[in-house]
Amino acid sequence: MTTLATPSHHRGITTLTLDSPANRNALSATLVGELSEALAGCAGDDSVRAVVLTHTGNTFCAGADLTAPPEPAAFVALMRAIVALPKPVVARVTGHVRAGGLGLLGACDISAAGPDSSFALTESRLGLAPAVISLPLLPRLDPRAAARYYLTGERFDAEEAARIGLITLASGPDDVDKALVPVLDGLRRASPQGLAASKELVTATVLRSFEQNAEDLIARSAALFASEDAREGMTAFLERRDPAWVL
Repeated sequence: MTTLATPSHHRGITTLTLDSPANRNALSATLVGELSEALAGCAGDDSVRAVVLTHTGNTFCAGADLTAPPEPAAFVALMRAIVALPKPVVARVTGHVRAGGLGLLGACDISAAGPDSSFALTESRLGLAPAVISLPLLPRLDPRAAARYYLTGERFDAEEAARIGLITLASGPDDVDKALVPVLDGLRRASPQGLAASKELVTATVLRSFEQNAEDLIARSAALFASEDAREGMTAFLERRDPAWVL
């Protein structure tokens, strides 16, 4: 069986690599399941001080796999697992991030992206909305920026992503790994107890978002995906044409 989330380990850091470049690391049911299983393994492994989430190819994650999407509840469980993991999760991004991929970034504790990265919340252009990914995103994003990018689906770069709170660091050319050196060094110097307790403090608001809003947003996401607009939007996307509502 092909593995879509490839693990490796070095000096206390487990790296999980999204490794499905054929579909731009889209969030299929299989990929979501593999990531969830890998994170559960990291949670119980004393040799893991922190987790790095990265990717192969020129796309970190293209959002939901429209041909084999995960159940909304399964994706919510994955994002919550990242937030609730008692070990820091660091995203390393050197490519494009779309739609649900931004939910993964929002769930991570620290993230760095390079100048070849781009970001967009494209759901509104498909007849959908960034429903379940709002759980980690809205507590972290600048509200004015969230309104703009939720509504327009515009593309923005790593510097803007850092400005609005989507990522932590925007690095220069080929410097993503260099930018993460002091971050990973700091995590290796921290005690496991200290990391877990500190992470509880900084993720409390995000976890409350899951507790209060997850059920409603899962239902809202399912209703949107079943709508006529969504069928037209997804069909148009797969057929590489504008949907009927474009003016």
